[in-house]
Amino acid sequence: MKPTLKPTLLFNLLIAGAFIVPMASQAQDTSPAALIETFSLEAGRAGDATAGQAFFLATHSGGKPDTPSCTTCHTMDPTKNGQARTGKVIEPMASSVNPARFTDSGKITKWFRRNCNSVLGRECTPGEKADVLAWLSSL
Repeated sequence: MKPTLKPTLLFNLLIAGAFIVPMASQAQDTSPAALIETFSLEAGRAGDATAGQAFFLATHSGGKPDTPSCTTCHTMDPTKNGQARTGKVIEPMASSVNPARFTDSGKITKWFRRNCNSVLGRECTPGEKADVLAWLSSL
């Protein structure tokens, strides 16, 4: 008769840890500089902080009527807290004030997609992303 292995608590914890540790490390898997470089390469040009500021502060058409601008929720001053339409506080966008702001690529992908669709009615281009991040990183 062949012995069967019964999972032990230690074995279960080791297996769970194999999945939890990589997931936790992914929360800090990038940096603002790496993102700007990636989006700049995709756009075929360097991110432009001046263009990023103009884009962020501008009123756009094509998106939802209640979010015509990035500043609708993020305010005119990205070093200050913003507020979502739901009333939830949005931490500052400027990485100088909020160092963890642009370090999780999953969150960045999610929020760029959601917010660009809300403000513009489409996804942001890589150039627009590079520009906005270049400006927010310069503050």
